[in-house]
Amino acid sequence: MRTRGAVVTKAPGAYEVVDLEVDDPRQGELLVRMVASGLCHSDDHIATGDLPVPLYPFLGGHEGGGVVEAVGEHTEGWAVGDHAVFSFIPGCGKCRWCASGMQNLCDLGIHLLSGSRFRDTSSFKVHTLDGQPVGTMCGLGTFSEHMLADVDSAVKVDKDLPLDKLCLLGCGVGTGFGSAVRSADVRPGDTVIVMGVGGIGINAVQGAALAGAAHVVAVDPVAFKRDMAMKLGATETFADMGEAADFARGVTQGQGADSAIVTVGVVRGEHVGQAFGAIRKAGTVVVTGLGDATEVGLPVSLAELTLFQKRIQGSLFGSSSPSWHILQQIQMYQEGQLKLDELVTAEYRLEDVAKGYEDMHAGRNIRGLIRF
Repeated sequence: MRTRGAVVTKAPGAYEVVDLEVDDPRQGELLVRMVASGLCHSDDHIATGDLPVPLYPFLGGHEGGGVVEAVGEHTEGWAVGDHAVFSFIPGCGKCRWCASGMQNLCDLGIHLLSGSRFRDTSSFKVHTLDGQPVGTMCGLGTFSEHMLADVDSAVKVDKDLPLDKLCLLGCGVGTGFGSAVRSADVRPGDTVIVMGVGGIGINAVQGAALAGAAHVVAVDPVAFKRDMAMKLGATETFADMGEAADFARGVTQGQGADSAIVTVGVVRGEHVGQAFGAIRKAGTVVVTGLGDATEVGLPVSLAELTLFQKRIQGSLFGSSSPSWHILQQIQMYQEGQLKLDELVTAEYRLEDVAKGYEDMHAGRNIRGLIRF
C-alpha cells in the first residue's frame, strides 16, 4: 500500500517526508496504522552518521504504537484491530539469549541496522514509488503512517490504553529504567548519578528512585531538564559532573557514588572517565548512551579498575526482556508508579520530524512525539 514516511537519503543529512510503498504482510508480519512515535536520539545518530547504515534511503523510527490493519497468513495470535507497541529489539524466543532471559541480546538484533527483513535479508519491506528499496530502522520504521512489523518486535496491549504514551516503552523508558534497575542494580539507600537527563536519562532517574536510592543525582547543563528530573524522582541536580561527584563523596564519607549511569546524547570517552572517577570501590559505571561507532579508548586508570574492583557495564535496552518488561511497565503506569504522560514535552506532525530534532539538540525536549 502507499504511505508516507520520514527518511534520510544520506549522512550527514536531515529527515524528509516522502511517498513510499509498503509490502503486504508475510507470515509473521503485521501491517500497522501508526498512532504515535517517539523521537529517539538513536534515529538522530542515523542522520548524523554516528550510526552508519548500509542503505539509503533509510526510514527512521523505532519507538511506536499503532493498530493492526492486516495480518500475514498463518500468523497466530494476532487479529485486525489489535493494538500494539513495538520493541526496537526483537525477541525470537529461541536463541541462547532469549532462552536465558537476555532477550535484549536476541540474535535477530544483528539485523537492526541492515534495513532488511530479519529472516530474508535480501528482501525489504518498504520501497520508494519507483521501486527502490528503503531500509527500515530496527526492522520497524515508526516514522511512517503505515508500518510493516515482525511479530517478534510487537507486544499486544489492551485497546483502552493510550498508545501515544505506551509507545515510549518500546525504547526510551525501558532503556533508562532498566539501566538503573537491572544494569546498575540500584538498591535501597544507594547514591546514584545519572549523567544526561534527556529521553533516556529521565527514565534512569525514575528507575533509580523507584528502586529506593537515597540520592538520585541528575546531571545536565540544561536547567529545564534539571527541573524535570526533580519532578520525576531526582533528589539533587547539578549542571556539572564534577559538582555531582563532589556531592556524592560528601554524602558517602568520601567513598563516591554506588553507580553512575551515562545517558548523555553523544557519549565520548571522557564522559565514561568522569563517571568512573565518581564511583566508589566496587561501584558500577553503566554506559547506555551512544556515540561515534568508530571511537575507541577510555581515559580510566587501569590500576583503579583492578585494585578498586570497579566495573564498567554496557547496557542495551536496559538489559530488558521486552516481551515481559513492557507489560510490567504498563502495569506500573496503570498503578501510578511509572510516569509516562509527563515525558512528552512537545508533539509534532510527521512533516516536522527534522524540527523535532532541532528542538532536541537545543535542549527544549525531554521526549518529542510524532502524533499521526
